[in-house]
Amino acid sequence: MTSIGVVFDCDGTLVDSEPLAGEAWRRILARHSYELTTADLSACVGRSYAHTHAYLAGRAPLPDADAVWELYSRELFGLIDTRLRPFEDALEAVRELRERGVAVAVASSSVRERLDRTLARAGLAFEITLAGDEVEHGKPAPDMYLEAARRLGVERCVAVEDSAPGVASALAAGMPVLGVRRDGLGDLSAATRVVETVTADAILGLLDDTRRAH
Repeated sequence: MTSIGVVFDCDGTLVDSEPLAGEAWRRILARHSYELTTADLSACVGRSYAHTHAYLAGRAPLPDADAVWELYSRELFGLIDTRLRPFEDALEAVRELRERGVAVAVASSSVRERLDRTLARAGLAFEITLAGDEVEHGKPAPDMYLEAARRLGVERCVAVEDSAPGVASALAAGMPVLGVRRDGLGDLSAATRVVETVTADAILGLLDDTRRAH
């Protein structure tokens, strides 16, 4: 089983952090008399901080990205420290995959500071994690998943994602994608398979299906 790897997205896949990110942005944007919409959230889910800042700066008079990050991270990290909850189905899937000898990694659009904070608060530890500020092109480009697979050193990988950009990124990297429907913001129609609950069997079943198809 060492030739098989699984790469998980983090926010919205392993942990229920997307509502916290939305709340942090609402607080920041309210200072600039802008009300965050569901359409705004959908346009930014699964994307990098740089993309989200640029998108929202086109709708409200925000300061530059570095200045906003100081304010945003303060709001977000406070919420992460007090309200973050992991998704138990994903945690169980990770545990079972490890028991079966499957290599696992995380590829997240979050910057390193946020990713490390989130995983630590959720009590999650991965030997291989990749953050959005560590690749030249973030999701939906394939860079993150290609690099995660390279670091895992495996022959075949499956991705687990909750957002359209994440699904596109993994597919572009040549991976089958298990889309997990969490909050309804992400369009998962392009995913190889879509589930309501993440399981190790569902993840590994994608690799078996892909192998048979070839």
